[in-house]
Amino acid sequence: MSISVLRTHDGWWVQTPRGATQVDSAATTTAALLADRAAIEAAATATATVPIDTLELLSPVTSPCRVVAQMTNYVSHVKDSGMNPDTVPLTFFRKASGSISGPSADVIKPDHVRFLDYEVEAGLVFGRPVPVGASIDEHNIADFVAGLVIANDVSARDVQLPKTQFYEAKSYPTFTPVGPALVLLEEGDFKRFDDLRLQLRVNGEVRQNMTVGSDMIYRPVQALQALTKFQRLDAGDLLLTGTPGGTALKAPSKPVEIIGSLLPPAVKWKFFFKAQAKNPHYLQDGDVMELSIATDDGVLDLGIQRTVVRFAR
Repeated sequence: MSISVLRTHDGWWVQTPRGATQVDSAATTTAALLADRAAIEAAATATATVPIDTLELLSPVTSPCRVVAQMTNYVSHVKDSGMNPDTVPLTFFRKASGSISGPSADVIKPDHVRFLDYEVEAGLVFGRPVPVGASIDEHNIADFVAGLVIANDVSARDVQLPKTQFYEAKSYPTFTPVGPALVLLEEGDFKRFDDLRLQLRVNGEVRQNMTVGSDMIYRPVQALQALTKFQRLDAGDLLLTGTPGGTALKAPSKPVEIIGSLLPPAVKWKFFFKAQAKNPHYLQDGDVMELSIATDDGVLDLGIQRTVVRFAR
């Protein structure tokens, strides 16, 4: 049975049906905690608990670490982006780990950003080094992936698109809320990855709702087989596995796209964002985002992440 680990300023906790039990560990990083599995398992059976709602939760993935993300990895999101799911390549980008924030911390929009978007993602957290050239397959992937987390890949679309890059647009502080829990996987749990349902609501309205198995293009084994050809990973690192359709950003219609391709870039983006300004789905000051990832039967449940959007003044 999976173990849900929480983090506060005071240390680490295990979530149980009775409440939270503190882990007797001096670990200050996710990597160090994952190396102290005995302490985690002892906390899972401890009797002294505190109410979980009294804890001020931080991200269970500590920074600094590597944050790697898969791009356009769900059929529905690829179609929203105006691309062909049958030909979309397996690609990655990086985010600054300084963008990681807690599961209830405010998401702060910088004052120069106009179009703020959301992306619910299932994150893989590694429990041991994955060197370049590592052999990954269905039989041993669980030896490397220690657990799963909810992540929100917040994106400044008006920075991302004209510059045709992701790093800056997705790396501002608070642009990667993580948690509430790091769900450590037991034997056989990873086989349920395809059954996970990703959901995101804004002010109670469902914006994203899809299961991994029905929509994901490149599964974690394929992703790691490609990634480990050139990228080392270490314990505590985070891989975001893509988001389903339903984000605010949508590709323009084909006729509009063709016309736009004939315009100078500055003119094209001016008209594009003028049209985007009429889109009510971009995040606004005070919007509440609620993210959840779980199997429909509740056997694997990563919890609920709830953050509020604040505009920088």
